[in-house]
This record gives sequence, C-alpha cells and structure tokens, in this order.
Amino acid sequence: MTLEDLKTILVENAGADDSGTLDGDFAAQEFTELGYDSLALLELAAGIQRRYGIVLPDEQVMELRTPEAVLAAVNSAAVNSAERLRQTS
Repeated sequence: MTLEDLKTILVENAGADDSGTLDGDFAAQEFTELGYDSLALLELAAGIQRRYGIVLPDEQVMELRTPEAVLAAVNSAAVNSAERLRQTS
C-alpha cells in the first residue's frame, strides 16, 4: 500500500475534507495534527480491510499515530500473510 492509497482510503472512509491537510508530505504528521480522531482511525482500518483484506486489530490501530506507521503496519501484515500462504502451498 502506498501513501496515495492511504490518502484515498482516508478520504473515502474517515471523513477527510478538501482542506488540504493531506497535501504535501503528511506521512510523518500525527493524525491528531491532521484532524483525525480515534473513530476516524477505526474507519480507516475498516476501509483497509475492505480494500485489501488486511485486518488490523483495534488495539494496534489505536497505537498508530501517523500515516507512515499505518503504512508500515499494513505492508508488514501483507508480507506476513503472503509468507504464510507460501508456506502452506
């Protein structure tokens, strides 16, 4: 998943507006600085699950403070899932 994918999911699921908070380099900014609360993060996680089939536990989602942390968690989960599938094939 890329930062642009994450931005799309935020806009679609977490109520992002067109205020420009997701323009430029926002990857390292905390979600609170970007105007997102815990409910928005849960909506983001639900959008990721719908789009990619990757489940992030609620407890983990609440610990992810920045978009780059979400990307790392999602991409790590995708790699781990692919590894498990490869091992069972």
